[in-house]
Amino acid sequence: MLIPKPARIAAREGRFSLAPGMRIHAPGASSIVDLIRPAIRSRFGFDLRPAEEEASIRLELDPDAREIDPDGYVLSIEPRSLRLRASTRPGLFHGAQTILQLLPDSAREAPDLACCEIADHPRFRWRGLHLDVSRHFFDAERILEAIDWCAMHKLNVLHWHLTDDQGWRLPIESFPRLVEVGSRRLEPDGSVHRGAYALDDIRRVIAHAARRFVEIVPEIEMPGHARAAIAAYPELSCEGEPLPVPSEWGIFDDVLCAGSDSALDFARRVLDEVSGIFPGRFVHIGGDECPKARWAECPRCRARMAAEGIGDLGNLQGWFTSRVGKHLESLGKRMIGWDEILSGGSLPPDAAVMSWRGFRGGIDAVHRGHDVVMSPTDHCYFDYYQGPPESEPPAFPRELPLEKVYAFDPVPPGIDHASRTRILGGQANVWTERIPTWAHLQYMVFPRLCAMAEVLWSPAETRDFDDFVRRLRRQEQRLDALGIRHRPLEPPRA
Repeated sequence: MLIPKPARIAAREGRFSLAPGMRIHAPGASSIVDLIRPAIRSRFGFDLRPAEEEASIRLELDPDAREIDPDGYVLSIEPRSLRLRASTRPGLFHGAQTILQLLPDSAREAPDLACCEIADHPRFRWRGLHLDVSRHFFDAERILEAIDWCAMHKLNVLHWHLTDDQGWRLPIESFPRLVEVGSRRLEPDGSVHRGAYALDDIRRVIAHAARRFVEIVPEIEMPGHARAAIAAYPELSCEGEPLPVPSEWGIFDDVLCAGSDSALDFARRVLDEVSGIFPGRFVHIGGDECPKARWAECPRCRARMAAEGIGDLGNLQGWFTSRVGKHLESLGKRMIGWDEILSGGSLPPDAAVMSWRGFRGGIDAVHRGHDVVMSPTDHCYFDYYQGPPESEPPAFPRELPLEKVYAFDPVPPGIDHASRTRILGGQANVWTERIPTWAHLQYMVFPRLCAMAEVLWSPAETRDFDDFVRRLRRQEQRLDALGIRHRPLEPPRA
């Protein structure tokens, strides 16, 4: 009853039973054993002993095992032995997650596994969860939990939305007022919503993710969705007037001034520090929903357009984005942004695009030779209602039921076979304007994240919603055992 469903599974006769004092041999994979042993201890009250020689449980890391996909694994369970093989450490980790799913959740059941052979690998390289902490802040302990959700479902990206109009959550040494001013806002009821991470928090999150082979992709919004930054440093805007961090949701006209050298320098210096903090390949620069009204009236923006031969305001954003992208490239990073970054100007060749306004932006990006992460609203926005609004907690006023998430395919019609490698994968997006508490967020994420995990990991040809729901009923018990709030499944179909 696994989620996501393995690529291939063959049942065998018998069962393999864990017992106190049983030994585990894992040359070169001690960090993965260190994650398995506490899980066994907490569920069943006994430990597995590390062994330097042969043991009944073996985790084998074999870089030369070319028959195994780089992120995949082969798990063989016999009555007297359990053998997990992989060619990479992420593959071995994914196999370990399968073992933990196969085991009971507590000592109320015998700690044994049905014998089988599983040969498994992911369909996509990018299997992500996006989490917005700008609209409502969640502390580092909650982010660690979200990473664990990713790990148990074989997701490998946490897209961390750290800045927006309503809050700046990341400390930047060169610009201390970003958190001193930009991390707090006055709410309509007179209360203050605040929150920012210390660098030690960030490092702890990164280390926790690395041990679970989850890449943290930070998002620093520019040039739009920048009111929190402008509240801290008004000179970054076209008008230079002091503005508060807004408590309303929506899109605001005040954005970074594309004609200002100091605003472009601000963007570069912030990205210098972000690139030094986060070791991953990608940095997300947002780029979505940037109004041009202030630019149209700004003498500096008009002068920039004249000096650079820029014909319209859309191309002015393209000019800004291309310079940001080239700067990230010089830092050894890859820029990724929402699909608006395709408009105006040229992107660095290795820039990637996240398609949210349907599939069209992603298809366009693929045809231009860019890698793409598909995340269209109709399938991937987990701030939407899961069912009829009258029976659900507050959400964005659109519906995204479980079955529609499961129907998502990141490869749309119109993409030829040769171009499909440009589609890195997809992700679920959690925007938190209407999600003020962690319990509410859990409810919005689960069980839809289980469906997204299967879409991004399992072969498309094996997908079967009724079969998924049957397995999901078992996954509900795992979520309950972990204390994760979730929307209950509907009653079984007649």
